[in-house]
Amino acid sequence: MPSILVASSKGGCGKSTLSTQLAAHFCVQGKRTALVDLDPQGSSLRWCQRRATLLSAPLAIDGTEDRWHKALPDNVQQVIIDAPAGSTPDSLKAALKRVDVVLVPVLPAPFDLEATAMFLAALSRVPRIASGELPIALIANRVRPTTQASQRALAQLHEWPYPVLAELRDSQSYVLLTALGKSLFDYGNEVAQEQQAMWNGVFAYLRKLERRGSR
Repeated sequence: MPSILVASSKGGCGKSTLSTQLAAHFCVQGKRTALVDLDPQGSSLRWCQRRATLLSAPLAIDGTEDRWHKALPDNVQQVIIDAPAGSTPDSLKAALKRVDVVLVPVLPAPFDLEATAMFLAALSRVPRIASGELPIALIANRVRPTTQASQRALAQLHEWPYPVLAELRDSQSYVLLTALGKSLFDYGNEVAQEQQAMWNGVFAYLRKLERRGSR
């Protein structure tokens, strides 16, 4: 089963938002999806509870429990793992052994870039990552494209040795949808489709990895 770890050492960068949006997308596409929440705060689990009445609801798994991977049913087709703030390679050891890709959300701000650079440097020493077996990709989150600060940060981000899959704009839509247990991918109106298009690079990259893994 393809597995995605959404992780960063930096709090408030949007890990749970990305994790829930990804889980909803795969559910809407008809995949049996599990969302594993490693964060004791349980934000993703609460989103799952609010979404539980929908047909496109993921299986919610408390990742703070020991041997959480044993709770994954054999028929699950996609796994999303939401890591807590303050994560390190050591604290993510169990997940890093099992996932197929690590997605790292980054806010376009100096402190966030510095913290993320340190996190990526630590990850680069993990054997699976150092050997190229486990890829890392970045998602620029809460981008304000009209500001010079965002533009400078994005330029720096694109110089890093990891692909930047998307530049997701700062939007209150995610806050409102999360409170409802919903996602962008539950809607087909013009505004939703415009925001969904910003994710195209993420899903194209994940499809490429899945095809490569099936060879």
